[in-house]
Amino acid sequence: MRFDPNCCHNEREVESKLIVSYLLPALGYSINSWRQEIKYNRFRLDFLADASQTLEPTTSVVFEAKHPDKNLNDHIDQLKRYMIDLHITYGLLTNGKEIRIYQRTENQIQLIFHCYGYGIENRMDEIRALIAKETLLNRSNQQLELTKRNVNMKIIAVYHNKGGVGKTTTVVNLAATFSKAGKKVLVIDLDSQANTTFATGLVNFGDEEKDNLKDSYIYHLLKSRKAFSISEVARTSRFSSHEIDVIPSHILLMKQENELNQLKYVQGMLIKKLEVVKDKYDIVLIDTPPSLNLYAGLALITADYLIIPSDLKPFANEGLENVQEFIKENNEFRELLNRSPIQPLGVLPTKISTNAKFIKGTLQKRLALIPQRYQFEVMDTIIFERDDLAKCTEQSLDIGDMEVADPRSILDFKSSSKSVAEFQQLAQEILQKIGVSS
Repeated sequence: MRFDPNCCHNEREVESKLIVSYLLPALGYSINSWRQEIKYNRFRLDFLADASQTLEPTTSVVFEAKHPDKNLNDHIDQLKRYMIDLHITYGLLTNGKEIRIYQRTENQIQLIFHCYGYGIENRMDEIRALIAKETLLNRSNQQLELTKRNVNMKIIAVYHNKGGVGKTTTVVNLAATFSKAGKKVLVIDLDSQANTTFATGLVNFGDEEKDNLKDSYIYHLLKSRKAFSISEVARTSRFSSHEIDVIPSHILLMKQENELNQLKYVQGMLIKKLEVVKDKYDIVLIDTPPSLNLYAGLALITADYLIIPSDLKPFANEGLENVQEFIKENNEFRELLNRSPIQPLGVLPTKISTNAKFIKGTLQKRLALIPQRYQFEVMDTIIFERDDLAKCTEQSLDIGDMEVADPRSILDFKSSSKSVAEFQQLAQEILQKIGVSS
């Protein structure tokens, strides 16, 4: 079957004659596996073909049609925004005269195929090899099998005994970044201030009577040997467009520390319960209190790796000596549990000023001081202090006469923010250091 681009005189005819009548059937997409003018998150797409029919981004292709007189170069940014924000791997852009296919890699899209409308029938085998329904399904199944063979859950604690250094910001946005990269993520809030619980959108009640957390949170997980499994206590968050499970905390946790301290088995309880779900999650991130208490200790006993966020100011730096001693103390507990010492991934510079003079001068001195004085490596990534990062967790909704918290990850709040690129770089650095493929 041949396609004649001269039969397309406007955008609608490009849609109906090229995409609907020619490309979609030739690629194996039946009428039930594609949608036109579909609203997906905050976008309205011309077409979305879904090989798995579950709106799974890795098995979907976005098709964008333009008027035959339009220059496709003027519409690349639009397609890029769709693909990156929706995490869709492939996109097809056409005006009937030209057909282009783009592939998303991280925060960019790359042209991987180009042909003209005339003679497209001679290039269909190449197009099928990229975005046909059968191709995407086979690729997805192969990836699934590979994932099943290489399940190896990694547990990362984010800890500093100094408060206000960006632990919660690091945890929630790193979780969203991992999740959008296709990782299955669990977040555990071990801080009685419950900042991570709030930042992941789980504190959505307006008064104490509607508190739906107090009967099932991290305390119950730690106290009960048989009841309150991870699956029972974890809640699906709504702060990210990609689902993330969260074990919430509660302000009552502060009062329950003495009680839990009396239980000899509590040191290994989180390890035991995480073992049950080791095939379910790729990454577990543990947010910790800024202290040297039981809960911070449990995080360091449970985790495989440690990230130490720091604004690199004098008090935070001095606190690194306490972190060193606390690591040594909890490594002794780990030895009793036949666990190897926790592996610090390094000090993560956070909440760093973007002032150019500061970056060239003072910051470099502070970075050099960490390995010299405290024997910690400094991570390559720097998380700078930005308004976007502060505002994303402060979002709210007006429901009736009530204002309800509606926090968002930085990736969902403002995908163009420089902070997004920083967290993507951080995620890649972590995956490389812990030996996990991205």
